[in-house]
Amino acid sequence: MGRTKASIEVAALASAAEELWYDTRRWPTFVDGLQHVAKVDGDWPQEGRVVWDAKPGGRGRVVERVIAHEARSGQTVAVEDETMRGTQRVLFEPTDRGCRVTLALEYDVKRQRPVMWLVDPLFIRRPMTDSLKRTLARFRRELETPDDLL
Repeated sequence: MGRTKASIEVAALASAAEELWYDTRRWPTFVDGLQHVAKVDGDWPQEGRVVWDAKPGGRGRVVERVIAHEARSGQTVAVEDETMRGTQRVLFEPTDRGCRVTLALEYDVKRQRPVMWLVDPLFIRRPMTDSLKRTLARFRRELETPDDLL
C-alpha cells in the first residue's frame, strides 16, 4: 500500500475551510483533474458518497464514500477510480493564523506489476503527491479570494 500527503496553511478559520471543502458545487474550482460532480448521495459530508468524473485523459469516474466525519476536525472517505482504491483523509487543524489543511491518501494500485517497489515511488506516488498539492493550492486560493472578486 502506498501513502502520500500534503498540507497547506490557510488564512481562514477551520470552520470556513471545512465549509468550502464539503461544498461539492465548488469542487471543480479546486479538485485537481475534476471535470464535474455527477452525483451526491446521502447526507454528505456526514455520510453518503460523491461520484465525479475526471477531465479527459484523467482518472475516469471517481467514487468517494464517507467512512467517518467529525465536524471541525475532518473526514475520511474510501476512494476508488479506474486504477486505484484507497482511503483519503482531510484534516482541519486551527493555527494562530487560520488553519492547516492536510490531505492524506493511502492507496492500492489495482494492476500490480512485478517491480512495484520501483514504479510506485517514481511513477505513482510522486504524481499523486503533486495532485494533492495542486488541489490544496487551488483550495487556498478559492478560500482566500474575497467573494466580491468571484
